[in-house]
Amino acid sequence: MSDGLHVLSTRFKALSDPVRLRLYALCSRAECSVSELTAVTGLSQPRVSQHLKQLTDCGLVERFRDGHFVFYRVPLEGGRAAVRRRLLALIDTDDPTLLADFERLREERGSGLVSDTPDADRGLYRALVELSVAAPLGDLLDIGSGEGRLLKLLASRSQRAIGVDTDPDARRLARAELLLAASENCSVRQGSMYQLPFDAASFDTVVLDDVLGNAERPVVAIGEARRLLRSAGRLIVVDRLDTPSQHRLPEELAGWCRDAGLRLAPPRKVSGEPPIWFMAVATPARAELTAA
Repeated sequence: MSDGLHVLSTRFKALSDPVRLRLYALCSRAECSVSELTAVTGLSQPRVSQHLKQLTDCGLVERFRDGHFVFYRVPLEGGRAAVRRRLLALIDTDDPTLLADFERLREERGSGLVSDTPDADRGLYRALVELSVAAPLGDLLDIGSGEGRLLKLLASRSQRAIGVDTDPDARRLARAELLLAASENCSVRQGSMYQLPFDAASFDTVVLDDVLGNAERPVVAIGEARRLLRSAGRLIVVDRLDTPSQHRLPEELAGWCRDAGLRLAPPRKVSGEPPIWFMAVATPARAELTAA
């Protein structure tokens, strides 16, 4: 038997078990912790962990650590993502057991969650949606994703979307928001804007989401975002204008971007009178010069 057929046979064997099939279906909808999967399925934690290990060993599920927790999900990118699409197409998503599992996961994660969009942010959201209509977002990274508001807004307009934040409570709320919004192409990770756990040129769009105003090393943060951009990618900077120090950001940003190898379009003030937010778009300088 060829290596390819052996891998395929191993994956089909893994999914032939009803419990592993349920876990695989859940991890295709959202990244899930062992404790969440235990609560949803009603199985013991050791048994759930054993099934997840088998799914991970054959490449159907990936695992990553977030603080004290380990999460599992079906891969969003790479060759394994193609396998995901083919295998998931075989699963009846209207199966009563799978529907009940997903509803229990929503209840488990969404308990006590209250979500609303402040009026002051609606103008910014409209501007971001307009920007996504003008050019595709592709693979999106939201740096400083917080509770996932922008991530949830832009997920349906992205190929895949990843949010990064240092606050564990914010990441927990973001996962709940994304699950309730059925944003299945999203993932939330722990990370610092100064050193992110992704390969260079991994994203078409990177958002610096209300983080530069309090950044101790803004040029380093912008340089890290530049590292992750593909050659034709875009950096979107959004930040608040509600403190005196933040009012200087639009003027300072051009120099920071230049130092990081980016060319900045004129920042745009949005939302309210006086404006509460500004938004700016930068592109890799080398790519722009080549295009010119």
